Amino acid sequence: MVKKAIFLMMAALLVLTTACSSSGGSGESSGDGSVTLRIAWWGSDARHEYTQKVIDLYKEKNPNVKIDVEYASFDDYWKKLAPQAAANQLPDIVQMDISYISQYAQNGQLEDLSPYLGNQIKVDDVSENVISTGVINSKQYGVPAGVNVLGFQYDPALLKKAGVDAIPENMTWESYEELGKQTAAKGLFLDGGVAPDIFFHYFLRTKGLSLYNAEGTGLGYDDDKLFVEFFGLMRRMIEQGAAPSPDLANQTKGIIEESDLVKEKGIGVWQWSNQFVALQQVANRPLAFAPMPGPDMEKGLYMQPSMYWAVTSNSKVKEEAAKFIDFWVNDVEANKLIKGERGVPISGKIKEAIAPELSDATKQVFEFVAAMEPKASPMSPPPPVGSPEVIASLADVVEELNFGKVTPEQAAATFRKNAEAVLANNK
Repeated sequence: MVKKAIFLMMAALLVLTTACSSSGGSGESSGDGSVTLRIAWWGSDARHEYTQKVIDLYKEKNPNVKIDVEYASFDDYWKKLAPQAAANQLPDIVQMDISYISQYAQNGQLEDLSPYLGNQIKVDDVSENVISTGVINSKQYGVPAGVNVLGFQYDPALLKKAGVDAIPENMTWESYEELGKQTAAKGLFLDGGVAPDIFFHYFLRTKGLSLYNAEGTGLGYDDDKLFVEFFGLMRRMIEQGAAPSPDLANQTKGIIEESDLVKEKGIGVWQWSNQFVALQQVANRPLAFAPMPGPDMEKGLYMQPSMYWAVTSNSKVKEEAAKFIDFWVNDVEANKLIKGERGVPISGKIKEAIAPELSDATKQVFEFVAAMEPKASPMSPPPPVGSPEVIASLADVVEELNFGKVTPEQAAATFRKNAEAVLANNK
């Protein structure tokens, strides 16, 4: 009898556990017309705070909708999302990074939003170059939350202190290197180094190539001389004192307050436009934008989503999830709360409507993006499955190169071997 009682208790517990697990899945629609959505994102405390205000505004305008939220830091977000995906219990709406969207889409975990565009999600005043960035294998798996563009963010006063009146117009990589020699002669770094994958990809695009091939099964360039040319230049910048040594760069990596520009030891930094506002706030002095180097800057330049909003395939309330994405894209009140923190809004009408609400630094971002958008080319396809490992490998070999442990040629060969081994899994 005791064994039977224990068995019945265990069975009851298993049923209860299963029921609790199911309730933790995607949102649901009730018979009384109420809807529960789950939404997840990563970011800073400031992002969490205004996102919650946007969600509260949506619930105020849609009283039948309840929204449960989940958020974390970038690394913790993906650690949390992976087991949810494996259990088919992803939130209804997820924030997707460009490095992960292909993986989740190809695993069948994201919904094709094509049927919702023009219906629940209005995109009539969104550039085709922008909305198409969420297309993978002819399906719309993501809607950009905002867009960014690459550029040089710098201190004009420090540049003049180095004896240079202005960044050269139509700057080339050669004139960039010469500018570095000038600033180094005055004891100032020109820049704080570059993110290897982002800027090498840009460089390859100026040559009509890309970091990955169209199928995602290999690298998008055959000639390793291109690797040697680009990263050889970056190594010379360090040797000439125009960029910090790897030791110094590693000490300040990711800490805005410790950056060379903030401490007035460096002229500027190459980065995405949406990072400008935080830099400006910490530096607390006038900063400016300059375009990317050429030649063929227009071929290299592209508008990149800061991140995407995506609807998961396991969601039971996909239409309501799509309506929330439309609210994010097209609601004026919501965007007065967002203020372009997730990138410049993709809707032209919204950009105009919220302009008076922006800080001076945010206005600079909007103006720079507006100036670059007509010059930009369509974005390359989102990085393939395995790209995080490829990016990590590139960072490792470039660090070895910058420390002088390997030659550019050796680094190029090692990276190709490592990257091709990872991408071969996509064949």
